[in-house]
Amino acid sequence: MKFRPLHDRVVVKRVEEDTKTKGGIIIPDTAQEKPMQGEVIAVGPGARDEDGDYIKMDVKAGDRILFGKWSGTEVKIDGTEYLIMKESDIMGVIEK
Repeated sequence: MKFRPLHDRVVVKRVEEDTKTKGGIIIPDTAQEKPMQGEVIAVGPGARDEDGDYIKMDVKAGDRILFGKWSGTEVKIDGTEYLIMKESDIMGVIEK
């Protein structure tokens, strides 16, 4: 199944963080927080301005992003968990 977000929405897959601390202590699943980093999977065409023209999106598929702790709506597509959020919920793009 393919999913195409509408307007200024973005589909994000969370990037799993390490389950070990730097000291080697393994963190149990119940104590782990959900990661706030993700990879952009799909991007909508953008929001429209007052004239009806599209406003270009700042992120693209493949970008690694940082988002707020409670951002987005969790959905499951073909057994994989994704987040769907507005572009304004994204704090920034992580560049290597």
